[in-house]
Amino acid sequence: MITIILKDGSRKNYDHPVTIQEIVKDISPGLARAAVAAQLDGRVTDLNTTVEEGEHTLNILTLDSDEGMSVYRHTTAHVLAQAVKRLFPQAKLAIGPSIENGFYYDFDVDKPFTAEDLETIEKEMKKIVKEDLKLERYELPRDEAITLMEQMNEPYKVELIKELDDDAVISFYKQGDFVDLCAGPHLPSTGKIKAMKLLNVAGAYWRGDENNKMLQRIYGTSFSKKSLLNEYLKRLEEAKKRDHRKLGKELDLFSIHEEGPGFPFFHPKGMIIRNSLENFWREEHAKRGYQEIKTPIILNRELWIKSGHWDHYKENMYFTQIDDMDYAVKPMNCPGSMIIYKRKIHSYRDLPIRMGELGLVHRHELSGTLHGLMRVRNFTQDDAHIFMTPDQVRDEILGVIELVDYVYGVFGFKYHIELSTRPDNSMGSDEEWEMATNALEEALRAKNLDYKVNEGDGAFYGPKIDFHLEDCLGRTWQCGTIQLDFQMPERFDLSYIGQDGEKHRPVMIHRVVFGSIERFIAIITEHFAGAFPVWLSPVQVKLLSITDRSNEYILKLEKRFKEAGFRVETDLRNEKIGYKIREAQMEKVPYMLVIGDKEVESQKVAVRMRKGGDAGVMDVEEFISLLRKKIDNKEID
Repeated sequence: MITIILKDGSRKNYDHPVTIQEIVKDISPGLARAAVAAQLDGRVTDLNTTVEEGEHTLNILTLDSDEGMSVYRHTTAHVLAQAVKRLFPQAKLAIGPSIENGFYYDFDVDKPFTAEDLETIEKEMKKIVKEDLKLERYELPRDEAITLMEQMNEPYKVELIKELDDDAVISFYKQGDFVDLCAGPHLPSTGKIKAMKLLNVAGAYWRGDENNKMLQRIYGTSFSKKSLLNEYLKRLEEAKKRDHRKLGKELDLFSIHEEGPGFPFFHPKGMIIRNSLENFWREEHAKRGYQEIKTPIILNRELWIKSGHWDHYKENMYFTQIDDMDYAVKPMNCPGSMIIYKRKIHSYRDLPIRMGELGLVHRHELSGTLHGLMRVRNFTQDDAHIFMTPDQVRDEILGVIELVDYVYGVFGFKYHIELSTRPDNSMGSDEEWEMATNALEEALRAKNLDYKVNEGDGAFYGPKIDFHLEDCLGRTWQCGTIQLDFQMPERFDLSYIGQDGEKHRPVMIHRVVFGSIERFIAIITEHFAGAFPVWLSPVQVKLLSITDRSNEYILKLEKRFKEAGFRVETDLRNEKIGYKIREAQMEKVPYMLVIGDKEVESQKVAVRMRKGGDAGVMDVEEFISLLRKKIDNKEID
């Protein structure tokens, strides 16, 4: 007897083995048409999977679910691989997973793919879809699987199989004359794919190791409807216009040079944005009882062994020698905070102690992963470390959540929350990890916040809450994090004197809000398309002359605005006013004041806004009051 328990709790019984596809048809013909895969006993699997005796839970997946779209796009990746093998028979296959909003496949080919190649491959993919080839899964013993891939001259697949356990289930998928090593699951046939597009090609090292061969990675996307694909492609075009690397150059904010790949140079206008963010950070942390500290960039090997970074993070660190002793450039700020905490004896009355640091850290990133300010090798973390008694944990976590919510609200960001639990490569006991994880969950529940659990994705020293903010294009970025840590205080032998006069171990929170100043600047540059809120804008007001006769009045205004604390520039060039306005618009200056004979005579200003155009004539002090209000309230246009 087979009992199927559906998502709504209803049951279906069968007295013989049955495929999931047959069960779905039994439930509803409409659902059968929409289904792409299923979760059988919690595991995502194909619709043609046969269900054997026993009691099983079953959840049918459609393209309305993330899991369903992942299956859909993974199948599109196999169609891509089949098209490449048809057109480039000597190409060797590596891997081809689904990713957020799309898929990719890595190939070993004699010469890089061109844009013309992508067009040809996409046409071949459409032919494969039209052929409506059935995807058939089969399994082979390890030796037979290796032999098959060797016969097909697929060395990367052979390498993957050899790393599997001797008793591992090794599965393949066949569609027409194409066979690929794959765990699945997949759509029932290629004809289920309705809309797809190849996007670009990039170099990618095999297994992400720069010591391995560079492969060609083709990126693509697919959707259930042509209209959804077109919407996505429009968003991609908008994202290109907003690319912070492009805007950073146009607005003269930052640059990265071959003398320091992954090490950004900030220009004067970029520094204004950076300093404005850091000043905002300092003001808000001071209000909440944080004390600012600064710790060294280079510290000795013994410290990093004690912190656990030497064993768990060494491959991401830079090293040097001083006086014949090993030192490391810090990849994280936390050990320095613990040294400061340990400099003196603390009472329970001193706790919580909140230490904030805008700390410069360095991490070794592969050259292929570097991306403007989003992925760099040195960056400033807006770190804070909170030392507290166990009974203060809940309130401190709640305080951090409220701070993150406030800061993101200033920029107009929505966000969602993820809770990450213990990874394989971690320190500490099961009891400590359970205690820490429960504390984070209790705080989230106390705030009535929805969250997703990421099993095994925590830091090596503790579980964490991650905040993923959403920009105006619907993209998400992981920025803020709260990490609860019972390990570091133990390793550094931190203590405080309790009410009983005895030594006790404090609990520690690691947390960031921006995450990385550099990356946050990249995110807001793209979010605002370079048109920053006036409080962040490198130039807040630009004074534009119509004739030379207004120059004296403009210089007087410039002095007044600077005295009021505004960032102001003048444009007194002998150019047409329309040209000056267009140039200021290109520079994304929030306010342009056009000054001609009428304004000189009336001692007023004609105001043009970056958004909204002509705002009319104002008294100077009226305009100053308006601008001051927008800056003080950190208003968003």
